[in-house]
Amino acid sequence: MVEWITSDGLTGYEAAVDFMEARVAAIAAGEASECIWLVEHPPLYTAGTSAKPADLTDPDRFPVHSSKRGGQYTYHGPGQRVVYVMLDVGKRGHDVRCFVQQLEHWVILALSQFNVTGHIREGRVGVWVERHDKPLTPAGAKPEDKIAAIGIRLRKWISFHGISINLDPDLSHFDGIVPCGITEHGVTSLIDLGLPVCMDDLDLALRHSFEQVFEPG
Repeated sequence: MVEWITSDGLTGYEAAVDFMEARVAAIAAGEASECIWLVEHPPLYTAGTSAKPADLTDPDRFPVHSSKRGGQYTYHGPGQRVVYVMLDVGKRGHDVRCFVQQLEHWVILALSQFNVTGHIREGRVGVWVERHDKPLTPAGAKPEDKIAAIGIRLRKWISFHGISINLDPDLSHFDGIVPCGITEHGVTSLIDLGLPVCMDDLDLALRHSFEQVFEPG
């Protein structure tokens, strides 16, 4: 069985990493169950293993934490649901690419419960939404904004780190970085899309759609 934990208030990033490190070790040793942990963080930036220094455009704005997850720079803050995913990928097929696709599909199914159509794009990890309310790009394409980021790490085939979904963060806080190294697309949230969703609604959607994507380990 997968244990679900929801933390109230704002969780410090270093405390979150310490928790994940300990839980992953316990899962790998067969001493704890898999875990999904739902948190919010105070405003901060994290640098994944592929982060480029030039993409941190305002280094003094918020604390910057080095992270062992894959990916580049990302922002965490109030109004964003961070989903830390501690699952046994070894029992789920030993396929990292498939696992990341499952995480993306999980988010897309959760968003669909609010009539939001999420998309996966080749070469861009995460979940994107087309903005029909914005002008076409110079190339004549529909503009797309990112609504969820994904960055994971594996240790002994146990995953940690995970997903961040923008419910109602201050989108201007993303201005201090080049989110995930992508300059040609923007960032959005459920509230920015005009949807009056609260965090409990999103959490319930995540619980429901998780069962549709992941079989028990």
